[in-house]
Amino acid sequence: MRCFWKAIRQRLDRLFKKTSGKKPPKVTKTLPNDVLLPVVLKMLEEYPTATIPLKGISMRPFLEDTRDKAVLTKLSRPAQKGDPVLAEVRPGFYVIHRIVAIDGDQVTLRGDGNLATEQCRTADIRAAVVGFYRKGRKTMDRTDGLKWRIYSRVWTALFPLRRYLLAFYRRIWIKLFGPI
Repeated sequence: MRCFWKAIRQRLDRLFKKTSGKKPPKVTKTLPNDVLLPVVLKMLEEYPTATIPLKGISMRPFLEDTRDKAVLTKLSRPAQKGDPVLAEVRPGFYVIHRIVAIDGDQVTLRGDGNLATEQCRTADIRAAVVGFYRKGRKTMDRTDGLKWRIYSRVWTALFPLRRYLLAFYRRIWIKLFGPI
């Protein structure tokens, strides 16, 4: 019996010697938006803000997939043209886009990196975006700050040229310099 436990102990020692000294693999779990965002929205009922990582490239060139984060809060006032919001455009399909038009109950949204628009109702706007953490920075770029307002006005005014600017950014800029 003693030999049995000695053999088991030796095997375990060999096993742990092989794995010791190595860092354990980094485990990350990415939840789909249709699972994550309803939970975040419930948390916003109890807490003032929630910070979520961004997914997708619809807000390029200034916000990048998995690199940047958005700070959400409950709507404290009616959404206005130019505001970035979290909206449910189809059941279970959420987007963070800028409002480009409001016509009664209908809201038209467009991501900064998109040419097409999406529609929803004002009741489908779930949260306001109060800021973004970009490029791993510790300071937030507030959406009511001067920097964001200037960027927003310039970028939305360039809409007729956006197709060419985005093509240049995706095909040339990213390959040479990486994301902005």
